[in-house]
Amino acid sequence: MKKVKTLALTAFAIIVSGGMMLVGCNGGTGNGSKADSTANSTSDNDNTILGAGSTFDNPLFSKMFSEYNKTNGLKVNYQSIGSGGGIQQLTSKTVDFGASDAPLNGKQDSALSGPVVHVPVTAGAVVISYNLPELKDTLNFTPDVLAKMFLGEIKKWNDPKIAAINKGVKLPATDILIAHRSDGSGTTNIFTTYLSKVSPEWDSKVGKGSSVNWPVGLGGKGNEGVAGSIKQTPGGVGYIELAYAMQNNMAFGKLQNKAGNFITPSIASVTSAANITIPADAKVSLTNTDAPDGYPISGLSWVLVYKEQKYSDRSADKATKMLKLIQWMIHDGQQYSGALNYAPLSPAAVTVGDAILKTVTYDGKPILQ
Repeated sequence: MKKVKTLALTAFAIIVSGGMMLVGCNGGTGNGSKADSTANSTSDNDNTILGAGSTFDNPLFSKMFSEYNKTNGLKVNYQSIGSGGGIQQLTSKTVDFGASDAPLNGKQDSALSGPVVHVPVTAGAVVISYNLPELKDTLNFTPDVLAKMFLGEIKKWNDPKIAAINKGVKLPATDILIAHRSDGSGTTNIFTTYLSKVSPEWDSKVGKGSSVNWPVGLGGKGNEGVAGSIKQTPGGVGYIELAYAMQNNMAFGKLQNKAGNFITPSIASVTSAANITIPADAKVSLTNTDAPDGYPISGLSWVLVYKEQKYSDRSADKATKMLKLIQWMIHDGQQYSGALNYAPLSPAAVTVGDAILKTVTYDGKPILQ
């Protein structure tokens, strides 16, 4: 596999302002206590957008926010803390937007103070990455083998079921050591939704969701944590976003799709999986695609914002700046997807995203015309 330079990823807040600066999650939200500083404080607050959530999105967001800052001067402080954490912070209104690889569920919706819209921003692949240093071949996985591995039923890398789909490959007798997410995660939702679709046993014993009771394995926080566990553990295997695997020069396998083809995760195979009808609310799953050349563990990721933006001490100016940022992300910002191994949004997804953004209001009036 072509070596890709490792990016320095952080689970802390990132403000892109030409370079990068670390700040606390509440940076820029306070109002000045002195009369002569109030105007400057308000101005700074309106020029800094706070977001939190998906680690799946973090490599792409870092690039997008850096480029947007160069031309618009807007600072974006994004905390890569996992989809669940981003939803919690949006619910408590400590951030301007959340980012999630799973649509809000009923329980999360009921905790909100008002309706939230889902704007699709990217599509990517969740890959099966493994650490077998002496293995030179790319491994094949079937849905059944993958489910049995994560259920703890296949315990060795040279198990006959793995050998049968990797003929001619010399598999080691190493223990299989599962790595999974410990935090609420949209990546977990994509992965477990897929397993629930392809394995009745998984569906009945574990099920799907952003957090599940894992039968086996060691938890890590964020895509970064799972990738780190795999890299440090010979025999380790786990699920991570394609960009993390590529940037860290990690091995990942091919997965058999519904059509019976073993598919390499790539921009092309994710794009194929995403070539479907996008509903008006943009809430759709791409897993277990019918596309013959589609990668079966693909998924959309969304930016989440309140439909009514006049709340707390938010200004109309700040709400407008945020929506223009998101609008740029789903249009011009898509040019940065390919180099980071994300699939650009389909024209249909962009059209739906534009329509959703136009429903967002300030004091009942549409912000974008």
